[in-house]
Amino acid sequence: MSDESVILINLLKVKPGKQEALIALLKQNIDTVVRMLPGWKTTRLIAAKDGAGVVIYSEWENPAAVEAMRSDPHMQAYFPKIIELASLDSIMGSAVLSEVR
Repeated sequence: MSDESVILINLLKVKPGKQEALIALLKQNIDTVVRMLPGWKTTRLIAAKDGAGVVIYSEWENPAAVEAMRSDPHMQAYFPKIIELASLDSIMGSAVLSEVR
């Protein structure tokens, strides 16, 4: 796994009425912190239509890049703000199948 891209999925269960605020915060974080971090490739935000959740799909060069992101002081400053709006669960892995029509 260390020689291939890794995918990080963050599942956020949003507090009632807080989805818009969470998305704005995540966009700000991507624009000001994430896109500057070494090893970052791409991020997608997926919002549940019912307002109850947001999924962050991001790709990184390797697991070390994910760990560096998690320990970056600028990134760590965002974690308490995110937790005020939603609970967070993460999954890190690699793609085992990708199909396109």
